[in-house]
Amino acid sequence: MCDTVARLDGKVAIVTGGGSGVGYEAAKNLARRGARVIIASRNETKLKLAKEQLQTETGNDDIAYRAMDLGSFKSVRNFVTETILNEHRLDILINNAGAIGLPDRLTEDGLNLTMQVNYFGVFLLTYLLIPLLHKSAPSRIINGSASSMYIGTIDFDHWNDIGRYSFIESLSNSKLAVSLFNVELSKRLLRSGVTANSFDPFVVPDTDIFKEIPGGIKNVANFFIKIIGQPKENVGDQIAYLAAAPELMAVSGKHYKFCMKWLNHWLTSDDDLTRKLWNVSKKLVNIKDEDDWEEQCYYEDIGIEQC
Repeated sequence: MCDTVARLDGKVAIVTGGGSGVGYEAAKNLARRGARVIIASRNETKLKLAKEQLQTETGNDDIAYRAMDLGSFKSVRNFVTETILNEHRLDILINNAGAIGLPDRLTEDGLNLTMQVNYFGVFLLTYLLIPLLHKSAPSRIINGSASSMYIGTIDFDHWNDIGRYSFIESLSNSKLAVSLFNVELSKRLLRSGVTANSFDPFVVPDTDIFKEIPGGIKNVANFFIKIIGQPKENVGDQIAYLAAAPELMAVSGKHYKFCMKWLNHWLTSDDDLTRKLWNVSKKLVNIKDEDDWEEQCYYEDIGIEQC
């Protein structure tokens, strides 16, 4: 059900978390379709090796890497600046990177580390890249969520608290925020030529996402995931399908799992909540006047039409 023969020659794609695991497999699929692929993660050494391996496996030499730490807004802004300076277009943004079991602490930006890596960093990266995506339209944004979102909560007074949430609750809250963000983003990009959809990778063995979890819990989790999980190659293909399939060119604001439209969280239909999440997030990630495409473009409640 994830098969498509679509080519991506001349297209540019960014895959966060592209140095390993699911992100690497998605990048490999896109590269085989002829896209220029930029992989991003914190570990520059791993990125360099992944770039060389992707070139060897796909025969596509147009692979680049740029280091970025979603837990640092300075790092995200540096990544965006470098991307805008070096890329004339951006057709696909895959927000795949995420983490579970991170230390329960605040970042240098004063936010909960798990929330920032899984949500606030994603919000800032996406917001700052919208003008380039819009310029390159039709283009696509694909945001990674997770089934844990169904037990998540959004408490604007406490979502960055330390010592309040277990690592499962922190993951769930951050992934719920991603799903709510995706729906609001799709509304604000209506008629812009930029689509935004979210995906749930289910559970995947042999990835680095559980590396921060305490040993005993990690061993149990890995045991069950090996039984019920799907191969990372399959998930990579599913993500690439969302990025390439012609029949999805105009589809936006939807949630996918196994390449099928899937039940989203019930709170995504709460327009007041998604709007509040958007506005509060803009303040917390410190969107500056010069970054604010909503103010610079002709904007109405139904979306942006032109810049």
